[in-house]
Amino acid sequence: MFHNPLDNRSLYNIYDFTMRTLQPYSDYYANLAKRFRRISNTLDMPVNVPYLSEKEKDIYNRFLAMTASESRRMAGYCYIIHMLTNIYDKPAFNITEVKIGDEYVDVIEEIVDRKSFCNLIHFKKMNDKANHMPKMLLVAPMSGHHATLLKDTVINLLPFYDVYITDWNDARDVPLIEGSFDLDDFIEYMISYFQKLGPDFNVMAVCQPTVPVLAALALMSTANDQRVPHTAILLGGPIDTSQSPTKVNELATSRGDDWFQQNVISIVPTRFPGAMRLVYPGFMQLAGFLSMNIQRHIESLTKAVNDYADNNRRSALKTVNFYLEYFSTMDLTAEFYMQTINTVFQEQLLTKGRFKSRGHNVRLQDIRNTAILAIEGERDDITGVGQTRSVLGFCNNLPDSMKKYFLAEGVGHYGLFNGSKFRKIIIPEIQSFTEQHRQPAAGKSSAKPVKNIKKDA
Repeated sequence: MFHNPLDNRSLYNIYDFTMRTLQPYSDYYANLAKRFRRISNTLDMPVNVPYLSEKEKDIYNRFLAMTASESRRMAGYCYIIHMLTNIYDKPAFNITEVKIGDEYVDVIEEIVDRKSFCNLIHFKKMNDKANHMPKMLLVAPMSGHHATLLKDTVINLLPFYDVYITDWNDARDVPLIEGSFDLDDFIEYMISYFQKLGPDFNVMAVCQPTVPVLAALALMSTANDQRVPHTAILLGGPIDTSQSPTKVNELATSRGDDWFQQNVISIVPTRFPGAMRLVYPGFMQLAGFLSMNIQRHIESLTKAVNDYADNNRRSALKTVNFYLEYFSTMDLTAEFYMQTINTVFQEQLLTKGRFKSRGHNVRLQDIRNTAILAIEGERDDITGVGQTRSVLGFCNNLPDSMKKYFLAEGVGHYGLFNGSKFRKIIIPEIQSFTEQHRQPAAGKSSAKPVKNIKKDA
């Protein structure tokens, strides 16, 4: 392998310096967008010019409308430049209320468990009746975006469930003294959350965490710990990546560990709390996400500008809000990223029955008391069709009555947990499944805890 003349471990510092240099220009374009928007708002005001014929008034009004439209278009392009050059902080959920039936209920966020790399957040409804809904643990992916990418998921689950979510911390903000974090640590976190919320709860894993959630379920089932969830809903997860491989799968398997270490691992700059930590930086992940479908992203942003120019502000704002969240990425620890690449994509240890966590065998066949719903999107270009469904075959000691597969037609990866199709198609499937398996399965009685799997000193 040829030596890379650019030491990518210093690339984070170069990127950080460049973005801070561009920040004044980014702010300038944000202000410029605001100015054009104000001009368009002024031109949109009704104007009545005396002594003009009706035809002349019509020509004048059309001229004003065209000028207003072009001003909005300029505002849109200026704001896109601002978005592309801006430095993003971690977004907030800002979920303050939920509509249940005809009633609005206040919601507050409370942290019920704090760990070095994750906070377990409970969206507590300020209504006693609402808080007795079935518990749902929503496991957000640790694959580049903050847990707030699932904000729409939380909002749509709240009318039916008492929702908890894993809010992962950005690796750049975790001091080195807090130690490392890898896939085994992820599994330990899941076991601790299951034990905290169990046994009367459900778990939903979106994409990447389907593997550690299954591993946690298997380890607890092997140890006969009865605090496992009633149901596990797995959405678009890379469980068997040999099925319908996508560009993501092909990239992970076409390169060796040395290539990833040399090209995508960098060091956190000294101005962050996690200075000197080895990470897979968020900006590299964003570049990867964009490069897979660059034409589609260009078309989407261009459409947003055109919608705004045509005064279709609602559609434009929806697209812009999505990209504001999409551009907000977080760093992953190098050890977590490398172990995930090796275990899930390259070696496929889980499906081959050779996956071990802290020396304990992960046996999917031991899962007997948790019903599993596997959901895939027909147009998913990140996790191919069949990769999630495969888990139903590997859990061969789970009764068929406790397994279900659902293919969401016309749905892509993000549509599995966001948007109208998630609300209208997928939520009803989840509701029906969790209601059907809400009662504890036979033999799921006395709690026998699994021993904590501790990292070797």
